[in-house]
Amino acid sequence: MTSLEAQNHFGEMIDTSQREPVLITRRGRPVSVVISPNGDAKEALFQFMKVVRELAPLHGKEASNALADVLSRIGHQAKAEGLTEADITRLVNDTK
Repeated sequence: MTSLEAQNHFGEMIDTSQREPVLITRRGRPVSVVISPNGDAKEALFQFMKVVRELAPLHGKEASNALADVLSRIGHQAKAEGLTEADITRLVNDTK
């Protein structure tokens, strides 16, 4: 959706964002994304990650390095919050 369309069809953009992320472009380049949290922060994060994946896809070694970096940061954060590996496993299984 162009920035002009977003401006002229704001209500439609909001309605669409309830179902899927809306990418706003200006002069053919992405400038914004509208994502509705719908009361579920995890779903909003998933939708954001989906948009990022589409805008900047990673492949091969670059994808592997990015995943390792994210997992490392998650591990450090979990450790700082006192979570054990068993706690994390339980949390992951509880969200399935």
